[in-house]
Amino acid sequence: MWMRGVCLVAGMLALAACAQPTPYQPANGGDGYSEQELEPGRYRVTFTGNAMTPRERVANGLLLRAAEITKRAGGEHFIVVNRDVERATTYRSSFSGFTRTGFHRFHDPYGFGGGITTSTARPIDRYAAYANIVVRDGPKPADQPNAYAADALIERLKPSFTEPDAD
Repeated sequence: MWMRGVCLVAGMLALAACAQPTPYQPANGGDGYSEQELEPGRYRVTFTGNAMTPRERVANGLLLRAAEITKRAGGEHFIVVNRDVERATTYRSSFSGFTRTGFHRFHDPYGFGGGITTSTARPIDRYAAYANIVVRDGPKPADQPNAYAADALIERLKPSFTEPDAD
């Protein structure tokens, strides 16, 4: 009996370790950042978060990646041509109680027939941010509200992102 408890606790700890915001990492078919060069100096940048990643972190991950792309391309600032953060909501249902029909089937040794089942649906939000950027040389123009200085963004945003664990 104690072994079942140990296994249950170990399983819960493993699940809790997975329940963290998306780290700052390449997407590689999953969550994280990706980019595509559309033409020289123009990129489409994406950052997708898991269900534990708040909208603000997804938007900041996008800006951080855009700043890194700008530096890699030899620019000092970038201009966001268009940007969007999309929310996808799914619902996770949980049931409690017992019934002889329907989704949950419990053993009813006394033959009372059905019972009371309670269902609760909980929304799960996931965010994905997209932007098209143009990399530019020189200091950020003061009259451009959609222009960002790459070095300043990296300095401000990088500390709030954890790198993925090295395996």
